[in-house]
Amino acid sequence: MKLTSALVERALSQFEAQAIPDNHPAIPELNELFGDHTFFLDRNGLNIVEPVEPPPAGAPAGKVVNLASWSDYAPPSLSPHEPEPTDIVVVLGFKQ
Repeated sequence: MKLTSALVERALSQFEAQAIPDNHPAIPELNELFGDHTFFLDRNGLNIVEPVEPPPAGAPAGKVVNLASWSDYAPPSLSPHEPEPTDIVVVLGFKQ
């Protein structure tokens, strides 16, 4: 799911991460590997936000999904794996 800048701000106010800017040199490769998404880095690795259906409490929401985890190597790197939904749900909109 590709998020607008306003939705990125809203998501980041609800979970601790950093959004990877769309102009980052890694974005084309990430899009090729995982599809067109807004990507986030946190202490667990590389994440995206996927829509939650039906939305909880009637407000549009997304579940944070981990796509790659940090390795234990020095320097750390990301190791891709099957998408793993997390317990983090972010509210992206307001109740209709």
